[in-house]
Amino acid sequence: MNQQSWAVILAGGDGVRLRPLTRMMTGEDRPKQFCRLYGGKTLLARTRSRLADAISPDCTVFAVVKAHERYYASELADVHPSRIVVQPRNRGTTAAIIHCLHRISGIAGDPVVGFFPTDHHYAREGVFLDGVCRTLAVAGMRRSSIILLGARAEHPEADYGWIELGAPLGLAVDSLRRVCRFWEKPSPQLAQALFAGGCLWNTFVMIGRVSAFLEILKASVPHLLDGIAAEEASDAALVQADFSRHVLSTSTARLAVYQLGDVGWSDLGTPDRLQKTLARYGLELHGEAAAGAAGTLEAPPRLAAAQRLQAR
Repeated sequence: MNQQSWAVILAGGDGVRLRPLTRMMTGEDRPKQFCRLYGGKTLLARTRSRLADAISPDCTVFAVVKAHERYYASELADVHPSRIVVQPRNRGTTAAIIHCLHRISGIAGDPVVGFFPTDHHYAREGVFLDGVCRTLAVAGMRRSSIILLGARAEHPEADYGWIELGAPLGLAVDSLRRVCRFWEKPSPQLAQALFAGGCLWNTFVMIGRVSAFLEILKASVPHLLDGIAAEEASDAALVQADFSRHVLSTSTARLAVYQLGDVGWSDLGTPDRLQKTLARYGLELHGEAAAGAAGTLEAPPRLAAAQRLQAR
């Protein structure tokens, strides 16, 4: 466990893409991170458990929104209030990242911090955590760099972000490379070319010092960084600032990527992707979903219905 590093679990999204399924499961618009999709735990709980052996729970911050309090209040009842960053409303990932950086800076100065979405599945969690620990150590030495974790692509997925690898960094860690370019949700034809070229899927797990994140934010979206500090940034401006497009894509000189290899990574953002992931690893929908689904995921009525709704 790395006692000097911090984690931010990004749990403030509304889960719109998976809502057709989660609404059928729960009877309400409960965001996916607070749903027990499989394995008896919510996605938020699974993320907490996954990270606990790598980063101290006392150094873990949760980014949430006030409207979801009825969902996270009991789940985070054991967390100190200073470790819960509550935004008045969902103003996008960029805003959540900035608020959490300010919170951690106020508590601990300039530590290494990692950002972790909640809607991820890793078939080989041990390999993923080994990559996290290695990256935390490197980020502590490379004070101005931000290191992304890239997963080996398994197929030409057009709905993912892609990382084009640059030159090796020349460090002892062979899996570290510079970032040449980002490709965010490419066309199917381009995704095929990226897959053939050995590009990586961008997991959106990012690790670096607080100061490194603040510096690239200052260089790319200074009005948002300053506006949040002064509580003057508008909701519209914040939502429009996509972190991958407006921050990472304009800061490739400051970025590196750690190649996770084959960790069996999947973003569980859509009913179709959830279905494929659970079927591949022999998992079943849990609890309230299972009550309405006949058998396993070979032909799940609720997932199929959710996919039809999503396609409308």
